Amino acid sequence: MALNEDFEEVLEALQEIAERVPVPLDLPEHDDLVDIEEAILLPIPPIYRDFLLHASDLIIGSLEPATAADPSSHSYLADMAPEAWQRGLSRELLPICPCPEGYYAVNQDDEIVLWHFDGNTEEAAESIWHWARDIWANS
Repeated sequence: MALNEDFEEVLEALQEIAERVPVPLDLPEHDDLVDIEEAILLPIPPIYRDFLLHASDLIIGSLEPATAADPSSHSYLADMAPEAWQRGLSRELLPICPCPEGYYAVNQDDEIVLWHFDGNTEEAAESIWHWARDIWANS
């Protein structure tokens, strides 16, 4: 699934506000995502795949979304997912990002929710790109 023009605009805006760091994060390749899917025994939803492939190298604000290129990273999705599930996140959800209230997560229909540590779930954004623009970019 390729990014359409709207998502490309969001990605460009995110890249403009991203912090410049001495050792930048790497973007994953498709094989990295396959490795993660095999580790967590779930497919990564298409729009989340796009996000990981195009934006998971960005450092913005106080939220730290999952990464997929470096298995030693504290934000590596194959480690973040089991930790989130152990804390109570539904196994049908993949975490995008921990936050003070719980986890932002995506389901297999590409819907973004905020799962609270008390077990409640609420809609957080229309898509991961809306989440990135409206929540992550303002964290």
